[in-house]
Amino acid sequence: MENYSIHLPSYSIGKDVYKEIPEICGKYGNKIVAIGGHKALAAAKDKILEAIKDSSMEIIDFLWYGGEATYENVEKLMENPAVIKADMIFAIGGGKSTDTGKCLGVKINKPVFSFPTIASNCSACTSVSIMYYPDGRFKEPFFYPAPPVHAFINTEITVNSPEKYLWAGMGDTYAKYFEAVMSSKGEVLPHYFAMGVNNSKMCYEPIMEYGKEAMESNRNNQLSKAYEQVVLAIIVSTALASIYLTAEHTVHYNSGLAHAIFYSMTSYPHIEKKHLHGEVVSYGVLNLLLVDQNTEDFERVYNFNKSVGLPTCLEDLEFDKSQIDDLAKGAVVMKDIEHNPYVITGEMLSEAMRKLEALK
Repeated sequence: MENYSIHLPSYSIGKDVYKEIPEICGKYGNKIVAIGGHKALAAAKDKILEAIKDSSMEIIDFLWYGGEATYENVEKLMENPAVIKADMIFAIGGGKSTDTGKCLGVKINKPVFSFPTIASNCSACTSVSIMYYPDGRFKEPFFYPAPPVHAFINTEITVNSPEKYLWAGMGDTYAKYFEAVMSSKGEVLPHYFAMGVNNSKMCYEPIMEYGKEAMESNRNNQLSKAYEQVVLAIIVSTALASIYLTAEHTVHYNSGLAHAIFYSMTSYPHIEKKHLHGEVVSYGVLNLLLVDQNTEDFERVYNFNKSVGLPTCLEDLEFDKSQIDDLAKGAVVMKDIEHNPYVITGEMLSEAMRKLEALK
């Protein structure tokens, strides 16, 4: 790209960050529409209202996002009187509700502020919305120039959310590092891609160092340094890497074999019904490392997964060895591995899966 701009996230983290809402958001107006999932709105509503009670800001309405990140739901919200009247949008909740709010803001040209209520993904700080069809099938990534104006990461809310989200989020987060490194291997990268690849190491090291302790903090609903470091890795570090890695609006460096395996597995209905995205991706990472003959990191990630209960074999995801070849064939046709330093064949992936099974 001859001329380009990169817009990076602005964020606050801590148990009292909502106190900063009037100062940070007030310059954009005083009428707010809050959009999110039912549980997310219930978790954040009182704290947000308390934070703005002595300011000139007001929440016109709290709206359900529609249950899925679809253009259809965005269009419905565009017609809502509260949305039309608002100066700004508060996008509250997990990835799908936040992506809906961000997409809405872009479509109607109103500033968006994000309020993650679970620590499972980086949506609160990214400049893309992952959009779906109304029936829940993946549709496309919707890219735009900048992330939300500011993200308010209230750790008192996230630490009281179910630990399964942090658990799965860790797997999806460390995948960012291995997929970025593998897909860029041997290349001379432009500055933005190089920044993304190098930044992605912060999606890996804090998870290995603090992940197990962070899960214990989440389980006990107690804040800790370890918990905050993992939340930052999941929400902020992954977003920073993704913004750089998708600067050309492609997934060449922002995805890879771990996600290809995930998408292959989603052809089996029980995966979407009973397992979380990052949980399945973490299994994919182990196979990526075996295919890439990265023994050192494989042993480290394998032991980490064992220590926190993330998958280390097919049985953990309700598959068996008889399905290996079909799963491998499904993965190697995915676009996620089109940009790779070497061709990954079904035979290579089947061999990796069998090696992993032999460790049971």
